[in-house]
Amino acid sequence: MEYPESYELVFDAVAEGDDTVAVHRTEQAGSGGAPIYEDETGIVRAEISADGEIRMVASGGQQASAVPRVVRTLKP
Repeated sequence: MEYPESYELVFDAVAEGDDTVAVHRTEQAGSGGAPIYEDETGIVRAEISADGEIRMVASGGQQASAVPRVVRTLKP
């Protein structure tokens, strides 16, 4: 199965506009078997399936990440 190298996650912002985060594929796989993607800091982590289904993965204790409303493939 081919998975994109990068995605852009779009979250609802507290203020006007959207918050976007770029995530890149890691060598890790989630519990569903799809790759884990993370941002440059390693804080925002998500398992993203080939169908674009997303499951946020906590990077530390007590973290409760919001689910993005849009997931877009980033073209190289």
